[in-house]
Amino acid sequence: PRPKSEVFLNKEQQQHRRRTKRYSAFGGDSPFGKSEAYIKLEQLGEGSYATVFKGYSNLTNQVVALKEIRLQEEEGAPFTAIREASLLKELKHCNIVTLHDIVHTRETLTFVFEYVHTDLSQYMERHNGGLNYANVRLFLFQLLRGLAYCHRRRVLHRDVKPQNLLISEMGELKLADFGLARAKSVPSHTYSHEVVTLWYRPPDVLLGSTDYSTSLDMWGVGCIFVEMITGVPTFPGVRETYDQLDKIFKILGTPCEEDWEGVSQFPGYKPHELVFYKGQKLGLSYPRLYDILEGENMATALLQLNPDKRIGAEEALRHRYFSNLPKKLYELPDDVSIFSVDGVYLLPEGRTPGLKT
Repeated sequence: PRPKSEVFLNKEQQQHRRRTKRYSAFGGDSPFGKSEAYIKLEQLGEGSYATVFKGYSNLTNQVVALKEIRLQEEEGAPFTAIREASLLKELKHCNIVTLHDIVHTRETLTFVFEYVHTDLSQYMERHNGGLNYANVRLFLFQLLRGLAYCHRRRVLHRDVKPQNLLISEMGELKLADFGLARAKSVPSHTYSHEVVTLWYRPPDVLLGSTDYSTSLDMWGVGCIFVEMITGVPTFPGVRETYDQLDKIFKILGTPCEEDWEGVSQFPGYKPHELVFYKGQKLGLSYPRLYDILEGENMATALLQLNPDKRIGAEEALRHRYFSNLPKKLYELPDDVSIFSVDGVYLLPEGRTPGLKT
């Protein structure tokens, strides 16, 4: 049976209800924006500024995700929450999580999102040892499709990692958690370099660059691409920035002015802290990339040390790695899933090693 919405029985509760003014992101006398429209179910997770619950919408009779931010009386809504709300209201795409509503009371700010049952991190844990190569291609295509949409609108996600990529039961991938995202059109010459979980943080940011662009997100895409294929994180640093840089440079080589002009000017470029390695082909460190047509080529294009040489999302969608996907995928409207195209579906997990896929 459908859960019943909250009922206020006594006078004290009714007065509290009047005192606690509610604001809707969608304005007017619409049913949106009222906390009694939603029922909180179990807790799904907790972050630095929000708790996420599974919830139920009495408006649509559907399960939703409720991201609840406790408001400090003196501080109001955290800036990260305001930023996420303002960006998500503008971003309408099949591969970006949908923000249905915002409920604002004196004590909390709650974002009501579509409910998606898992994320890529959990999906890879369930199917350890690497994903089916055909599924990797579909996940990567969707990730690039969502990012290309953001980047066209000059929005950087800034925290691309498996935990922030939601996966529906059908296999739809959706970018989530725009708390660190920033609109590039907002005038700001420097950006905080304390963004992106260490393992997915690009070398330019690790070296202290604060003047980055859409290439920041593309490094994370490259790390995730290789991780989906191998089943293990691409550059798993264990301690701090220089350990992370060492993991990267050991495989891709330590950059110098010859191949990355200006690299020695970054505040973190300290020769006494860095070991100088010679670069090698990615496929030598991750041989499975050679099992996949154009796999090593795609990974190399994404994982360029120099951000100016890193492939962009739009260009990556046209890469030869995707040449066997239906051309119709490139004609879809933004709000239409790739799984609406005949012949596009997730395969059962379990790879076939050694086959060119």
